[in-house]
Amino acid sequence: MTRIGIAITLLFFTVFPVYVQAQERSADEIVRLSWEASKSSDLKTLSGLVDEIIKDYGDKAKEMASQLSNFPPRTKVDDYKIMSDVATCMFIKAEALMHQGKDDEAKIEFKSVIAQYPWAQSFDPSRGGYWSIAEKSQDSIDVMEGKNPQDVAPVKKAPRTVPVRAFPGTEEIVDWTKYGNFLNVGTSNFHYQITDQAGLVAALGEGIYPNIADVYRDPEYRKAIKAGRLQDGSHWDFVNTPDLQAAFFKWVSAPESWGVRLFYIGQIFEKAGMFADAIKAYDSLIVNFPTTIAWTYWQTPWYPAQAAVYKIQYLLRIHPELHMEFKGAKIHILNPDDPNNNVVTTNPGILRKLSMVEIIKRKLNIQQMMPLGKPVYYSGQGQVRFVKYESGHWQLLVDNKPFFIKGMSYMPTKVGQSPDEGTMVDWMEEDDNHDGVISAPYEAWVDKYGDNKRHADEPAVGDFALMKDMGVNTLRIYYQTYMKADRPFLEKMYKEYGFKVAMSNFLGKYAIGSGATWSQGTDYENPVHQKNMMDYVREMVMEFKDEPYILMWILGNENNYGVASNANKKPDAYYKFINEVAKMIKSIDPNHPVAICNGDTLFLERFAKLDPDVDAFGANVYRGDYGFGSFWEDVAELSGKPAFITEYGAPAWGGVSMNYEQAQQAQADYHKGNWLDILYNSAGYKEGAGNSVGGMAFEWLDEWWKDYSPSIHDTKADAVGPFPGGYYFEEWFGLFGQGDGSQSPFLREPRKVYYTYKELWKS
Repeated sequence: MTRIGIAITLLFFTVFPVYVQAQERSADEIVRLSWEASKSSDLKTLSGLVDEIIKDYGDKAKEMASQLSNFPPRTKVDDYKIMSDVATCMFIKAEALMHQGKDDEAKIEFKSVIAQYPWAQSFDPSRGGYWSIAEKSQDSIDVMEGKNPQDVAPVKKAPRTVPVRAFPGTEEIVDWTKYGNFLNVGTSNFHYQITDQAGLVAALGEGIYPNIADVYRDPEYRKAIKAGRLQDGSHWDFVNTPDLQAAFFKWVSAPESWGVRLFYIGQIFEKAGMFADAIKAYDSLIVNFPTTIAWTYWQTPWYPAQAAVYKIQYLLRIHPELHMEFKGAKIHILNPDDPNNNVVTTNPGILRKLSMVEIIKRKLNIQQMMPLGKPVYYSGQGQVRFVKYESGHWQLLVDNKPFFIKGMSYMPTKVGQSPDEGTMVDWMEEDDNHDGVISAPYEAWVDKYGDNKRHADEPAVGDFALMKDMGVNTLRIYYQTYMKADRPFLEKMYKEYGFKVAMSNFLGKYAIGSGATWSQGTDYENPVHQKNMMDYVREMVMEFKDEPYILMWILGNENNYGVASNANKKPDAYYKFINEVAKMIKSIDPNHPVAICNGDTLFLERFAKLDPDVDAFGANVYRGDYGFGSFWEDVAELSGKPAFITEYGAPAWGGVSMNYEQAQQAQADYHKGNWLDILYNSAGYKEGAGNSVGGMAFEWLDEWWKDYSPSIHDTKADAVGPFPGGYYFEEWFGLFGQGDGSQSPFLREPRKVYYTYKELWKS
């Protein structure tokens, strides 16, 4: 600026001082700064920020709080954001006081949050859900007072009912051609035309479209009305109730489209063990409402009929005793992320009963397999590579032998440690009892009596031995700034147990490796950030490229969802950068393939277009117990590349809908359904896409830190999710629990899912 310019500027500020008064900061900005002050233990700055947000926004926050008597619905959460921002800052300050040992002051702050803002919620982008600020405040008070929320008497579960239908239908498998006509099969103009409504109604039975009248004639329906079992709450409140009969009646008359209703009715029948009825409901959905669009908790489009196709396949896969076959069904959706411009083509397929000869062949695994043919293309040229056969199917080869990934996400975190609080210890170096042996991998022991005490007949076996016995062949491990993989340790692991390592790099997710702060976030168009990430990946590859246990390099961790990065806002920049990194890796290491870790199939079309040098498409996918739906077909169609699941799983806690024993079984069933979907879409299976090369289960051990109180095993529901209990319960995803936490990091409580995998992976 010139001297004249400076003079004019000074004159302006002198004559018009009103224009230079400090402007009110946004509540968002104050929350961001409060988190940063908390992380740097700057209590003075933090206190000033809390004072500021209360002064500027406190009155508005209290006004909003006075309007609520419960948490606002998902679509209205943003209307109360200022209230939640004020409560969040107060919570941050209280937590900071607690961590500095100022318990009395912390309790005053926590109690103030609880009293003033009982319905405030804070969104955690890294976990993808809202959490109750008042609940977490009370948890912290309990910790300071030596209480454990797990010690509270468990909620009494309501008795489980089964929706026995007074009018169950005259046909186990409905022959739709007897009662109407399929028009324009395989096109966007598909339609089922009913010609004999009375016959169809009788064949389907009550509660399945178009039979609704029989429900109102059902004596059990009248009893439920009289007993008041259908009065409390909306139909959504009945999704996870153990009163399945009431849920069935509630959903039949729910104010939703029939497409949505039929999907949830099918789920209710599944929970009741009425699998043939569930298949009827899903089949009716496919035939009558293939174009139904619904919306998820995250306000993204969802297509119930497409999911119903895979639901039927899943049920027939895990219940071969039904002796049914479902072939030819396909609902293809062009532009699924844009409901206003999508195109849905439908083939309803054929559901039929198997003959005795076919049943015998199924038992002998005949008919399900197909020849692969000769190799026609190799992706990669080294020790590990992918091969495509004449059949169009893919395999992963290690030293020219097929290798199917039976992977495990492994991060054994000791109870009480948390990355949020900077207390996480590198598990490859953690020797908790100071005996010279790394704790979790080599000294974990199984609590076979479930009493949180170690007995003489409970020897130290270690996680690695338990994994080997289960059938694991691959570990997914992240290369991080504060927890870099230990090469000698991994060499020892490989020599003793033979595990391969899928070495992963966050590539800017959570701002790791880019040089950006969390609040800035990684910018995939920023040359400095790009260079930092490129150097960080190069360092990783140079250190490990010659190690015999390296299986592949995986870039990112669902970066396309955002979170301290702009990959979701600038997807083209992100996927272009991924390809540049892949090319760099291959210039250094031609012996190992490069894969991406995407969040489901969001931006898959961009990946297909912009990442020719990435060898495989990996993704974290959570869609339900039936597997991954159209995932395999979508990847095959859009990218033509092999695929695998980098993360999948379910919690062993079910909330109010089931007890712990039932939740364990539900977790095991969920994993089984997911794994069979991975398997049946692999090379050689007729019914699948043929591009699956395996999957990595999430996760080995419960991590108690994920709901913010690392010394408490939280049982409160967090984000809604496609799981048996209806919520994530993210601290319960382990194949093993840690008991009451007193024997962490050594104690292992095996869940049913562990034995399920021993059967699946070692058979």
